[in-house]
Amino acid sequence: MTHTHTHGTTHAGNDAAEGPGPSGGGGRAPGAAVPVTTDGLPAWLDPVARAARSVRPQQLSRFLPPESGAGRQSAVLILFGEGKRGPELLLMERSGTLRSHAGQPSFPGGALDPEDGDQATTGPLRAALREAEEETGLDPRGVQVFGVLPRLYIPVSSFVVTPVLGWWRAPSPVGAVDPAETARVFTVPVADLTDPANRATAVHPSGHSGPAFLVESALVWGFTAGVIDRIVHYAGWERPWDRARQVPLDWRA
Repeated sequence: MTHTHTHGTTHAGNDAAEGPGPSGGGGRAPGAAVPVTTDGLPAWLDPVARAARSVRPQQLSRFLPPESGAGRQSAVLILFGEGKRGPELLLMERSGTLRSHAGQPSFPGGALDPEDGDQATTGPLRAALREAEEETGLDPRGVQVFGVLPRLYIPVSSFVVTPVLGWWRAPSPVGAVDPAETARVFTVPVADLTDPANRATAVHPSGHSGPAFLVESALVWGFTAGVIDRIVHYAGWERPWDRARQVPLDWRA
């Protein structure tokens, strides 16, 4: 285990006191505040936490939420842990039968539910933890939220997405909870994500192109790859890679 640092704590949401309560969101009461803290964070995650505090939406994506407020509010959990090969990231592969983003590797996550609370504060954090538990079976009590990235937009599905950064402080068993939604759950070493041999540019028949990662027998592309690419870049982990190397996608993608 790497050395840890002690930093500060903030809370997302102030509509209820933190404390034990009914199930959901790691045992917190519905609408309760979710702590966002870097206390005890591994030193290797410090660059990610720093980037989260300063990065602007335009630095993460050219697709930003509509000014009109349209779009379905959602959240994803970007969960970092430590495995046999060092730092790693938790991903899942969506079922091939889903109506949107079928078969794509992605972060755990989904749309906000009313019980998640205020979409401007507590809601996205609770939704990210709840969805991750529902999709992968992880115990959210072992997840330490240490940062939140600016809201982004997925035009094809009209989702307004809040990326929630988590440290898997106490890992728990994970797997596909519902095969109708999740094909598999897996972790990817950060070393593989930063290896130039595993990087490429995915090109869609529509002409859109973006970063891609060929890891764990999967092609990670689209929104998920774009966010990983920006995290790797702003954390200072990026290594030069061949952007001319292309991976074609088909119309089903």
